[in-house]
Amino acid sequence: MLLIKRASIGDILTTGQCATVLKALADGTRLRLLESLLVEEKCVTELVRELRCPQPHISHHLRILREAGLVEGLREGKQVCYRIVPTVQRALANRQGQALNFGCCEVRFPETVLTAVTHAR
Repeated sequence: MLLIKRASIGDILTTGQCATVLKALADGTRLRLLESLLVEEKCVTELVRELRCPQPHISHHLRILREAGLVEGLREGKQVCYRIVPTVQRALANRQGQALNFGCCEVRFPETVLTAVTHAR
């Protein structure tokens, strides 16, 4: 799988990079994870509870999002907490919190998620 350099998110992506992002986002569970993490950083146990999916399932999808350069994991003791990478957060902020523009495509999130993101800041 092609990894996207974190500095390139928000810039115009190559065709290969764009395909990697689109593949990562082409799954309902991964979109739900991304939406949840847009609101705030969360540990895997919180995501398991929130999405009502088994831990291995959540970890698998987080790995795909991490490899696509969309999220990063931060170890806190025995737990790993995930957050949207700062460059993706900036890309979202550059679109007034309405969408992620990757140059090749734009991803818009439901208004309810965007409202929660705005209130969390």
